[in-house]
Amino acid sequence: MKPRIILSYAIILLLVCAAIYPALWIVMSSFKVGDSLYSESLIPKALTFDHYKELFTSKRHAYATWYKNTLFIAVMSTIIGSFLTLLGSYAIARFRFYGRKQSLMVMLVMNMFPGFMAMIAIFILLLQLNMLDNHWALILVYSSGAFITNVFVAKGFYDTIPRSLEEAARIDGASHFTVFYRVILPLSTPMLTYISLVVFSGSWVDFIFARLILRSQDKITLAVGLYNMVSQRNSTEFTLFAAGAVLLSIPVFVLYFWLQKYLVEGLTAGASKG
Repeated sequence: MKPRIILSYAIILLLVCAAIYPALWIVMSSFKVGDSLYSESLIPKALTFDHYKELFTSKRHAYATWYKNTLFIAVMSTIIGSFLTLLGSYAIARFRFYGRKQSLMVMLVMNMFPGFMAMIAIFILLLQLNMLDNHWALILVYSSGAFITNVFVAKGFYDTIPRSLEEAARIDGASHFTVFYRVILPLSTPMLTYISLVVFSGSWVDFIFARLILRSQDKITLAVGLYNMVSQRNSTEFTLFAAGAVLLSIPVFVLYFWLQKYLVEGLTAGASKG
């Protein structure tokens, strides 16, 4: 075997270990007796499920409420964000209108800057609209951000679909919406899956905007709640935090594992043209 191939495999192995070890350490810590993250070995000598039980029975932490809030925000953001991205990207890819190229250029420039740079502007806007401490405020932020982030992937995917399919449908008398709903949308499953997973995972684990907008303890999300759990002075609930982090990762892990085929197809197809 050539040295270059050996070196490539060695680097890949190191990267895999660097990615898996922290996750495995958190999982094992969630089953450890006590409340300290320090352990003499990766696998604890004694295992317990008490931390998982305490998450849903503790009167100090409303973990079930945090989970429900996060699920509602993530699902609604995914539905609205995917819908906006599908329609907006289809219009950009298929129609020619004044300002089309300028709009694409503006969105390309906006993608170059991290979202948290707009925190102050978003906060002031939501304050003026009296929408602070509101789940729908977060949903609007995530949904609008989904379109800006994924518009080029979706447009690239639409560009790979032959226009002859749409022309044939229009000859039969189909409207633009009928063409989109009955011809384009069924062919967009890989791209739709990719966008939905990206929007869901982003809104599921987001901390910055959730911490900025949500203030009430009964409205905060999992990321904010888990941060508050260990950020308090003299807090020693690290194993409880580990158990909460494990449960936080399950929905995203299941979705990515279940839909990985469509995820890869959507990403590669959307990047091949446009």
